Amino acid sequence: MRALVVSARLLPFVLSFLRDRRRWIFFGAPLPRTAASHPRRADRIVATIADLGPVFVKLAQVLGARADLVPEPYISTLGLLHDQVPPVPYEAVETTMRDAYGVPVEMLFERFDREPIAAASLGQVHRALWKGEDVVVKILRPGVEEMVAVDIRAAARIIAFVEKRWPNRHVVALRGAIEEFGARVGDELDFRKEAQVADEIGAHFAGNRMVVIPRVKHEMTRQRVLVLEYVEGRRIDMLGDWIATGKVQGRTIVATVMEMYIQMMLVDGLFHADPHPGNLMVTPDGRLVLLDFGMAVRVPREMRLRLIDTVFAAIRGDVDGIVDGFASLGVILPDANRAAIRALVTKLLAIASERTVTRERLEKLLAEQVLAELFEAPVVLPSDLVYFARTASLIEGLGTRYDAHFNAIEFASPIALRLRGRIMASLRGDAPAQTTVDWVTELGGLLGEVAGVMTRAGKEIAGIVGGRLFAAGLGGISKTGGNGASA
Repeated sequence: MRALVVSARLLPFVLSFLRDRRRWIFFGAPLPRTAASHPRRADRIVATIADLGPVFVKLAQVLGARADLVPEPYISTLGLLHDQVPPVPYEAVETTMRDAYGVPVEMLFERFDREPIAAASLGQVHRALWKGEDVVVKILRPGVEEMVAVDIRAAARIIAFVEKRWPNRHVVALRGAIEEFGARVGDELDFRKEAQVADEIGAHFAGNRMVVIPRVKHEMTRQRVLVLEYVEGRRIDMLGDWIATGKVQGRTIVATVMEMYIQMMLVDGLFHADPHPGNLMVTPDGRLVLLDFGMAVRVPREMRLRLIDTVFAAIRGDVDGIVDGFASLGVILPDANRAAIRALVTKLLAIASERTVTRERLEKLLAEQVLAELFEAPVVLPSDLVYFARTASLIEGLGTRYDAHFNAIEFASPIALRLRGRIMASLRGDAPAQTTVDWVTELGGLLGEVAGVMTRAGKEIAGIVGGRLFAAGLGGISKTGGNGASA
């Protein structure tokens, strides 16, 4: 029944898009659309997705960062969806706890708060007292596994229906995105996996006094229940009065977030891939708390090397180097017209080098020219790069929230220079010695020259997308401080 409901709600939109190209779907000229029709349809799509529930909301949020798959104005509108659901009744929580441990909840904890401090699509969080220690208990929502499985199958069937009849690269890539999302969200349904990732990332930051990773209580953790130490703090988007009174410094917080992610992405090769405001907290003494490790991505050393080569080319303004980097990363499809890709990159660099243009005008140019052409270009983001891009955009949104003049590359450069020894050691592997020397030399030199054209391009593109994604992260129910801010 659920599959039928999903199909009945979404297929009209599928047919509507098909009529954009063929009035009678299989034949005929494109159906004329006014400029106002696309924003209206985008609003209707978002309303429908919100009605369909949290699985489709999470999927739409991922697609909202895919300019290679989703054109304007749809990508902007999808980025505004919120992952916000009402809490599960306490009776259902009691049932989940009894099923997990075989005894009533009152026999497990000295205190267990009936009201959750956070609720989201997959789970909700309660405070509790366990062996005299304040903890948080994260509980998987009843029936969520079945709901996820049914909704992912329904989405896959719809895209398979479209692909069979009207195959094109966007549909093929969209199918891949749905499959990848299904695998990622599946990992979030077993809290034992999340506990392992939390332990691993916690070990990576064990010597960093500015980053707090809540410790897992393994003897109390099950597939559907995760118990962690409680950490007092505020969501990172609710620091206004602390910053105004000088209790914490906005730039210091952003710098800590940036350093944490540079380490995760380039040194550790394992990064937290969902840094929305509900998953980032700040303690009263200014330390950063990272929450919710259900969505984490491992990046092989070879991909990290290729990514850095591409970033170097971007900072140099080397169009051919950027195109070669895209090819090595699998961004450019095998049959792509290299000249067309080169022209797109050249246009991006030209827009970025125009230093007298206003931000509003620059946003308009990027949205109307670069993002529109990116959708039509023969490119597709590999799954790992999707989460790289989404994470970078969210961090950019955070930076611009607390610093109107925030520039991600300028901000990241001294941090990367400080970490370059660790980055080199991590990426070196069995690479030839001269390659390593060249890499270190280029890192030290290029990161000191961050006023190049890509500085502005990276800031503006990430700012446009990141602001939307950051705003979308404001959903969820959070009644108190502490590491229940995300579920």
